[in-house]
Amino acid sequence: MHHQRKYSFLFFILLALVIFWSCLFQPINLAIATTTSSSVYEQRQLHHPDGIGKYYMGREIAKVMRHTGAAWLERPSRETEEKPSKIVDALNLKYTDVVADIGAGTGYLSFRIAPKVPQGKVLAVDIQPEMLDIINFFKQELNVTNIEPVLATSTNPNLPPASVDLALMVDAYHEFEYPQEVMQAIVKALKPGGRVVLVEYRGENPFIMIKGLHKMTQKQVKKEMQAVGLVWRETKNLLPQQHLMVFGKG
Repeated sequence: MHHQRKYSFLFFILLALVIFWSCLFQPINLAIATTTSSSVYEQRQLHHPDGIGKYYMGREIAKVMRHTGAAWLERPSRETEEKPSKIVDALNLKYTDVVADIGAGTGYLSFRIAPKVPQGKVLAVDIQPEMLDIINFFKQELNVTNIEPVLATSTNPNLPPASVDLALMVDAYHEFEYPQEVMQAIVKALKPGGRVVLVEYRGENPFIMIKGLHKMTQKQVKKEMQAVGLVWRETKNLLPQQHLMVFGKG
């Protein structure tokens, strides 16, 4: 099973129609967090305009990219700029793997992973119902059956315990409003031997032209993963601008 999206004028017209329909007929409905752990977070009135004023382990959390920016996730230049095909190849997936694409957005990575796990599935997790609408649209257009959209909350990815072989976060973790709660839930969702992979723009490099709060250093990522019981396994330096960091349970 292999599905490759063809980028064309018609493709972007269809994508625009999906976004317009979501905005017009469905209210913005981000699920409300039911629990908080305010002691691990700091709220500041004066903060960076690209952030939400909330700090976790010394890092300000970035604003979430809304579904109205979906076309940017699907831009034709993404393969050249980010090499997402290399991300998929580097995951070393088995046919039967269950992969959670956390912060899936439009499902850009989900649809590239799905052919690699024909006897498994991809859980496309997002807190924005509008993003899941787009994923469902693509599922029908491409006749993909092993992608399952999952509506999360800001504190819970809504994954069953011990259900996931790999949890993948591509340019998403830095926007989590409750990173500790979400990661604790992801750790519980991992099967024995399960992995967590984070892909983030390299915060160590000031010449990477991405807003500062949308980049992370390896040191910061390791510190935050250690706080939820994950152990760094390796960093794969195969992407032009991003870290690909692999973690497992301690």
